Amino acid sequence: MSKIIVLMGAPGAGKGTQARLLQERLGLPQISTGDIFRALKHAQTPLAQEVREIMERGQLVPDELTIRLVKERTAQDDCRKGYILDGFPRTPAQASSLEALATEQGNNIVPINIDVPRELLEKRMTGRRNCPVCGEIYNIYFKPPRHDNVCDFHPEAELVHRADDNSETVNARLATYEDKTRPLIEFYKKAGVLRSVDGARQPEEIYRDIERIVATENTD
Repeated sequence: MSKIIVLMGAPGAGKGTQARLLQERLGLPQISTGDIFRALKHAQTPLAQEVREIMERGQLVPDELTIRLVKERTAQDDCRKGYILDGFPRTPAQASSLEALATEQGNNIVPINIDVPRELLEKRMTGRRNCPVCGEIYNIYFKPPRHDNVCDFHPEAELVHRADDNSETVNARLATYEDKTRPLIEFYKKAGVLRSVDGARQPEEIYRDIERIVATENTD
């Protein structure tokens, strides 16, 4: 039985970093619903046309169609040994649909929550700075540049603070997460299948815990 890895956690928890490490080291594809929707612009299937028409009207894509898109993508050969889901499920209703899909595919869902204290999340996001030349990412709290607000590798380049990394926007994103996505964690917790890792550590330490969970999770 293959595994569907569902990474969860608030914005700034490091889900993207862990998904990339899992993809590189375990050879599992990262299936992003965002990428699926973007690919619809060029797809010529009846399902793609149906979803495009909904999006062109400015409407939200219903859960039923989203799960059909996920089913279509995960039926491809690169998903035969399992896959990582990015951006899905987002609600308990979507999680129920995913359970049905997993049963149909003969897969086992492994939901993992990357748990990070709110204060740390805020510092991770509001403290981010990046070099406009090479893209190097810094953090004024955890990884400051050697010289104030300039890149270590390009001293002529002033670091950029993204507009959406301000305190107001970050707090709004975290509030949305608590309101919309936290119930998904409770869904898996009540089902007795949720696994959590301490996300306040270094990425490699977090990865080792996640890899251990994936390797030992019961798939009988």
